[in-house]
Amino acid sequence: MRVLVVGSGGREHVLVWKLLQSPRVEKVFCAPGNAGIAELAECVPIAIDQQEKMLEFARNNKIALTVVGPEAPLTAGLADIFLEAGLLVFGPNKAAAQLEGSKAFAKALMEKYRIPTAESRTFTSADSAFAYLKEKGAPIVVKADGLAAGKGVVVAATPEEAADAVRRIMVLREYGEAGNRVVIEEFLAGEEVSVLAFSDGRTVIPMVSAQDHKAVYDGDRGPNTGGMGAYSPAPVLSRELLAEVEEKILRPTVAGLASEGIVFRGILYAGLMITKTGPKVLEYNVRFGDPECQAVLPRLKSDLPTIMLAVINGSLFEQQIEWHDNHTACVVMAAGGYPGQYKQGEIITGLAQAARLTDVYVFHAGTAQKDDKTVTAGGRVLGVTGWGSSLQEALHKAYEAVEKISFPGAHYRRDIGRKALRREQ
Repeated sequence: MRVLVVGSGGREHVLVWKLLQSPRVEKVFCAPGNAGIAELAECVPIAIDQQEKMLEFARNNKIALTVVGPEAPLTAGLADIFLEAGLLVFGPNKAAAQLEGSKAFAKALMEKYRIPTAESRTFTSADSAFAYLKEKGAPIVVKADGLAAGKGVVVAATPEEAADAVRRIMVLREYGEAGNRVVIEEFLAGEEVSVLAFSDGRTVIPMVSAQDHKAVYDGDRGPNTGGMGAYSPAPVLSRELLAEVEEKILRPTVAGLASEGIVFRGILYAGLMITKTGPKVLEYNVRFGDPECQAVLPRLKSDLPTIMLAVINGSLFEQQIEWHDNHTACVVMAAGGYPGQYKQGEIITGLAQAARLTDVYVFHAGTAQKDDKTVTAGGRVLGVTGWGSSLQEALHKAYEAVEKISFPGAHYRRDIGRKALRREQ
């Protein structure tokens, strides 16, 4: 089987790596890929928004399965174009991808089908949003309605910070059309956890849990990013809580979409807050999280393309998905200045030394090749994943590898997994 992976980040590197472990996969292509992916797959220079070129490539190269990594092409309807052409594609269609593409759509769905989430209001006018903030006070959460690469969410500690977030989203238009609407919701206290699940529109099978680290600095300080690290499993999610998430959140979400005439086939990602009154949805994604993917997929024991085909064909109920018992930890190495402005083209050293370590894999995200050197080409540059029999061991291996890698301005969080380690003490 020849497979095409769409995307160029750390998530896509993991997908390529995992797909190639299957005896069913003959060759993997990646569009457009990155320097690390190029060591495993054939990278093709097609941007993720070039839908017709992507389709033409898949036809001409006898691609049996296309796997869409990022959210942008899904919300733009890439899966629909492939399906209309009779080609197999893993990822939800445009209608289902609204779950991530519009926070207002997701909120309306949760309210209608009584899926636990924070109380919220949606605004199309900045003045109305400012008036609501004066009424509600802080802490409060302000979200750009559309896609903002994980950065359009502000947890405001003060009314002034909340008003500034609305101003940046709706007036200054820092996230473009994603700021046409803003969702303002109550602040939820608790601990976050990510639960990803495979869904074929009827059957929902959760994966092992993970915890992301959104804030750029240690101690969850600073602005939100696309994710600075993750680990799996997350001990905050007990077996009982996972059963509650499946019963009250995952299945009702897929069933609710079906009631709206939308069949959800792909990855349903629920970003949750474990509150005193139970799990509540913070956000949905419609694809593998990044960097959660780097922590979750290495633990998958079952054959990934077999699961993906079952999702596409509506036969997920036949699958018994198995996972390794090991722990994983991913530490993201970011470019100086990220999540703000950052330089590109900085030479990365130490990759070969890190690769020689056991139970470690360096997944490339924002990298490229230039004059036979691997250089930075994005905000999040590398996702360094270690695995072991305990979280402590997995973290030790990941950080050991991180210390061997360097590039000008590199920064990373040094407290990945600390919440879980405190629970174990």
